[in-house]
Amino acid sequence: MNRRTLVVLLLGVLVVLAGCAGAPGENQSTATAGTDLTAGSTQTERTAGTAATQSGMQTPTATAASSNEDSTTTAAATQSNTSPKETLDIHYINVGQGDATLIIGPTNETMLIDTGDYRDDGEIVLDYLRQHGIDRIDYLVTSHADADHIGGHEAVINYYETQANGIGAVYDPGLASSSQTYQEYLDVVEDHDVQLYETRTGDSIPFEGVSTNVLAPPEPYLDSEQRNENSVVLQLTLGQTGFMLPGDVEEDGEGYLVDEYGGDLQSTILKSAHHGSAGSNTGPFLDAVQPQVAVISSAYDSQYGHPAEEALERLADRDIATYWTATHGNIVMSSDGEAVSIATQQTAPTNPDSIRDGEPVEPGSDTPVEQRTTVTVGAEPTQTPASTSTSTVTQTSPETESTPTPTITDGGEPTETSSTAGSLGITEVHADAEGDESDNLNDEYIIFENTGSEDLDLSGWTVADAADHEYTIPSNTVLGADETITLHTGEGTNTDTDLYWGSGSAIWNNGGDTIFVTNDQGKRVIEEEY
Repeated sequence: MNRRTLVVLLLGVLVVLAGCAGAPGENQSTATAGTDLTAGSTQTERTAGTAATQSGMQTPTATAASSNEDSTTTAAATQSNTSPKETLDIHYINVGQGDATLIIGPTNETMLIDTGDYRDDGEIVLDYLRQHGIDRIDYLVTSHADADHIGGHEAVINYYETQANGIGAVYDPGLASSSQTYQEYLDVVEDHDVQLYETRTGDSIPFEGVSTNVLAPPEPYLDSEQRNENSVVLQLTLGQTGFMLPGDVEEDGEGYLVDEYGGDLQSTILKSAHHGSAGSNTGPFLDAVQPQVAVISSAYDSQYGHPAEEALERLADRDIATYWTATHGNIVMSSDGEAVSIATQQTAPTNPDSIRDGEPVEPGSDTPVEQRTTVTVGAEPTQTPASTSTSTVTQTSPETESTPTPTITDGGEPTETSSTAGSLGITEVHADAEGDESDNLNDEYIIFENTGSEDLDLSGWTVADAADHEYTIPSNTVLGADETITLHTGEGTNTDTDLYWGSGSAIWNNGGDTIFVTNDQGKRVIEEEY
């Protein structure tokens, strides 16, 4: 069976609507979908392979507690079986080019939003969670299905379900991906019978002691169901402090939020959307949120040029102190409802204009964090002094071609090319067809994905292997943003989603090969060994 078909089938079984009514600023103890489910109405639950109903959503019980070491010098880091700590701690984990945010509530419930990139298979996030004594994840939130956000889902869920105290529930926007990373995520949810809920505008998550509202994605989805624009967007509020976590939304998603919520978006801390891309952190959105501090999560030498100069300029124009996981390392913020203390692994510039002057911090580094400043709501935060280092970083502008990394499976170190507008990546290599390959050539395939934000015209591009077998992509083959296309080895009729090489024998070596992709100008854009 084609893997993309399998993912769609799994999603059909697993993904059914369950949510919770609410609005920014409200806190609820149960998840509802416009109805009080605790009053006996039913809710369809996405579980492992079967559709089940329940009366209301069960609020997971936190089995781990958290204690602050001296909160004036370090952020709350380790859970223990102590009384509630009465602070909200948000850990922006340095995972390189990806996202992972750990949140520990006042009563020690835990929420994990995303798990980093697929290439480290959850190791960075799991190491961080274990180092901080997190023995249960009450709420695992999938902002969207891109592999730099769900890369550790399979490992995290499997670990907590087999070696720790479990996953309370998973919240997902409900838009599938054809990647193997996404399929593995669904498979492990099924294997361990973890509750899986589709999460939409107006829902809230019953995170004890914290108002946790889902502001997006809406119904219907935005922008032809493009995954980034339909990220799960959360707003967390404790007392006078607020945290905005917008996933990878860009202009359309941010525009929806501004139109729908306006001034209610105001938050003390903004997790910069889409790793600080040029198309996100728009002026109207920043003006509505009015953050005192922004946090950007991306690699130091991001192949996408994150954070983009345009986004940094908009932050600088509004005097928003900006922390970057690439130079500050792990960033831990602790709110008591009136002020937010900020701790980082390393001192680095927070002026957006000079943010790239900081020295890089290796993702996964276990250097402890130290407090750098405290932000009082409505007051200007103290700026961290700029680094005195003389090292420089090569800036990748949006117009400069870089080397983005695709979502690739079956081994290999991925390489990829192109601009931020249209970027071709390899999502999956399926070299070993089931059964006799000569009789099942169409089960040998490669899946390509446009990881950029605009359509990509593949007409005349070539795909070749190390033995110089070459296939030319036919005219009028245009791949939309976030769309995939599968190149099968055998014969068939080309469609918008499937191409057929027409070979009478296998192309891709089961023991390893090299994939070469060349554009219509003769420029090599992918050279990938697996």
